[in-house]
Amino acid sequence: MPRMRLEGKSAIVTGAGSGIGRACAITLGKEGAQVALVGRRRELLDSLAHEIGPRALVCVGDVRNHEDIRRIVQQAGDKFVSLNVLLNSAGVLYPGTAETLTDDQWDRTFDVNVKAIWHMSRAVLPWFRKAGGGSIINISSVLSLIGARNRVAYSASKGAVTMLTKSMAMDHATENIRVNCICPGIVETDMVAEVITSAPDPIEARRVREALHPMGRFGQPEDIGGLAVFLASDESKWMTGAAIPVDGGYTAGKA
Repeated sequence: MPRMRLEGKSAIVTGAGSGIGRACAITLGKEGAQVALVGRRRELLDSLAHEIGPRALVCVGDVRNHEDIRRIVQQAGDKFVSLNVLLNSAGVLYPGTAETLTDDQWDRTFDVNVKAIWHMSRAVLPWFRKAGGGSIINISSVLSLIGARNRVAYSASKGAVTMLTKSMAMDHATENIRVNCICPGIVETDMVAEVITSAPDPIEARRVREALHPMGRFGQPEDIGGLAVFLASDESKWMTGAAIPVDGGYTAGKA
C-alpha cells in the first residue's frame, strides 16, 4: 500500500467548520495528517471529526481571542507531540464601499482575516522550530491580486494576507519554515451563498459572477484541498512566498 503523502505530519486548520477550511481538513486527514479542527461551533467540528476519524482533534475557540489561540496551539501540540502545518482559513466578508462600510465591519474584517493569521502563525513558530521546520498555508483570495467593486474591506484584508505571507516567508526561510498562500476565485461556500442570496436578483448575481471564470463555474471547496496537501507536504519543500491562484481562470486575462 503506498505511503500517504502527509503520514507523520500534524496540522492545525482554522475555519474548519465549513467551506474551504472543512474541505482542506478532510483532504489533509485523508492523506495521513493528524488534524486539529478549529472553529467556534462545536457541533460542526464534532461532525467533521467523526467524518475524519481518530486523526482529528476538536479545538473550539475564536481566532480573535489571544487566550483561545494559546490554548488551541498548546492543546494540539500536546496531543500530537509536534506540529508541522498551519492552515489559516477562517475569514469573513462584508460587502461595501469606502462610504458604506461601518467601522465595526472594517475592524472585524481585519481582526479575522489578517490579525488572526498573524497571531496563529506567531503561536506555532516555536513548535515548528522544535520540529525542524513547518508549513504555513494562508487562504487569501484572487481579490488580493485584482480589485473588485463593493469589496473594499475584504480586498484590502486579503491583500494584507498575501503580503504578510511573502514577508513571513522571507523572515523564516532559513529555519525551514515555509509560508505560502492560496488565492481562490469564487468558491461555493456559506459565505458566498449569503452574498448571492442577499442580492436584489440572486439568479443574475450568480450568472454574472460565474461569467468571471473562463471555466464557467464557481469552485468547490474540494478544489482547494489538493493544493493544500501539496503545500503541506515535502513535495513543495523548495517553495515559499508564493501566492497561487486557484480560480477557474479568473485572473488569467487580467494584467
